[in-house]
Amino acid sequence: MTRTLFVTTALPYANGPFHIGHVMEYIQADIWVRFQRMNGHRVHFVGADDAHGAPIMIAAEKAGLTPQQFVAGIAAGRQQYFDGFHISFDNWSSTDAPENHALSKDIYLALRRNELITTKTIEQFFDPVKSMFLPDRYIKGECPKCGAKDQYGDSCEVCGAVYAPTDLKNPYSTLSGATPVMKSSEHYFFKLSDPRCIEFLSRWTQQGQLQTEVLNKIREWFATDDEGRAGLGDWDISRDAPYFGIEIPDAPGKYFYVWLDAPIGYLASLKNHFDRGGARALGETRSFDEFMADPATEQVHFIGKDIVYFHTLFWPAMLHFSGRKTPTNVFVHGWITVKQEKMSKSRGTGISPLRYLELGMDAEWLRYYIAAKLNSRVEDIDFNPDDFVARVNSDLIGKYVNIASRAAGFLARRFGGTLAAETGAEGRTLLAALRAHAAPIAQLYEEREFGKALREVMLLADRVNEYVDRNKPWEISKRPGEDALLHEVCSVCIEAFRVLTIYLKPVLPALAAQVEAFLRIEPLRFADASHSLGAHRIGEYKHLMQRVDPALLDALLTPPAPPVALPGGEALAAEIGIADFAKIDLRIAKIVAAERVEGSTKLLRLTLDIGEARPRNVFSGIASAFAPEDLVGKLTVMVANLAPRKMKFGVSEGMVLAASHADEKAQPGLYLLEPGPGAAPGLRVR
Repeated sequence: MTRTLFVTTALPYANGPFHIGHVMEYIQADIWVRFQRMNGHRVHFVGADDAHGAPIMIAAEKAGLTPQQFVAGIAAGRQQYFDGFHISFDNWSSTDAPENHALSKDIYLALRRNELITTKTIEQFFDPVKSMFLPDRYIKGECPKCGAKDQYGDSCEVCGAVYAPTDLKNPYSTLSGATPVMKSSEHYFFKLSDPRCIEFLSRWTQQGQLQTEVLNKIREWFATDDEGRAGLGDWDISRDAPYFGIEIPDAPGKYFYVWLDAPIGYLASLKNHFDRGGARALGETRSFDEFMADPATEQVHFIGKDIVYFHTLFWPAMLHFSGRKTPTNVFVHGWITVKQEKMSKSRGTGISPLRYLELGMDAEWLRYYIAAKLNSRVEDIDFNPDDFVARVNSDLIGKYVNIASRAAGFLARRFGGTLAAETGAEGRTLLAALRAHAAPIAQLYEEREFGKALREVMLLADRVNEYVDRNKPWEISKRPGEDALLHEVCSVCIEAFRVLTIYLKPVLPALAAQVEAFLRIEPLRFADASHSLGAHRIGEYKHLMQRVDPALLDALLTPPAPPVALPGGEALAAEIGIADFAKIDLRIAKIVAAERVEGSTKLLRLTLDIGEARPRNVFSGIASAFAPEDLVGKLTVMVANLAPRKMKFGVSEGMVLAASHADEKAQPGLYLLEPGPGAAPGLRVR
């Protein structure tokens, strides 16, 4: 039966770039989502930036921006991570989007109608230096439960206790360092202590959607006191102005606490996905409301262990008592450490995902390594550089990719790239054994036991390599009259390689796409493991994956030296490899025509000859420095393989190169690159 799933990851706070913990969670969820899609299930995988709260308001103020501008700048950098690590979100939104404003207010009003919203006048910490009420995360002190120092005002990272900021011992403001004073303020509360909530949550948490470790933690939160009262307290859902967030209906100057509207951002992103046509493109014909009202729709959240309280108590209670579907599953994972150390910016420990990509490291090395460590439990995983190199080079290259490389050449040279229609008993036995593991491996993926699944796949790869070593196609190829045997052995290898690729595809989608192109087949599904290609003609084999150079790991784990400004006023960009530079196709171009662009004071329209059948049209922002008539006939350098860009004035088909000072206002001047005598249009700059 086809399943319909709505899958999310925790919303990252929009105050900085992604760290390796974000990427680990996205990879885990993405593998599970890709597995579901390979089985024909319809998945809507959405996310969003958590855009509200005092931290963003304060950071924006320091940057001289509005909160919206600050958040937009952060959001602009997200896609490079998704593309770089092959994360297949269907939609990415923001909790400041109109859908979230509307849904948050609707849910709040439904809870109020259900008499689960109340107000209380509370004593709250106030920073006398900053003249503002202090959000929980801007108050630190000693944990009232375990005494750990420098803990935040809402929860302890050491013992996991959840408490009010006023419970902290020796509190201080992280904004000014001042000792906060108490001031009164009316706050809005969600009555989590209401018997209806306690009864519902006691039932909901026992319905199989939570891991054992999570249930054990929840039992602690439900523990009763000496008078028999449940440990769940009412939840403060409001904050006072100034605050960047969603204003509470009929309560001027009061805003929803970020943790109320953040999880609603899951629904808001899904609604945005539906409203903009993304769901319809995936075959969904129903509206957002109809989709969410369907009891068969599965709602699945992937989160870290530090936000369990919000997702297993507040979130399901908010949904249930506002008349909405509750989560089908909340899958919780641990943290990722580096060489057994928790990541720390101040100590310079950790992994920058962006630096990983900038170094030219294969994203699927990391996807494979993380998957090989993940399981269904709430356990931390460790990134060990030596282990990383060994697993990738031994498993992916030595065991898996090696199978195709050992057989494809013989098939191409001796049999026109066509596989044998039939195989002998030994080959049939091997392939049958591989296919028999489809269901067990699928079950491991379903249960998020990715490490076990990959261990099974590599054991199967070992069996295939044993078959190769027994039959030695390189020796068969030298013996006259044994072409049929060589054909059979190599065909078995390629068929086995295809089956293994099916099992690895959720983890290695880009590599699987290369294999599909090499084999000249449609995108692989899990069901395809059950049959053979037969007398199928494959394409030309090209090397699929490079080995990890340990030097790359050293560069990744060594913080880059601070940039040094050159005389031009601008620091050198991040280091790249020769392979990165080789991707840029620089050509000598002759300017055969130049004219000003009507409606623009900056642009010139250049017609460039680089030796092609027709000239290129390029818009260049050099009008302030050059008269069009002075450029005609000159030679310059252009980026010839830049993707065409549709602009207001037409399509620009490249980019000419020019030099300028970093501070163009202080030191004006623009210098077009001009090659020396003898250069001709079309020559490549190397």
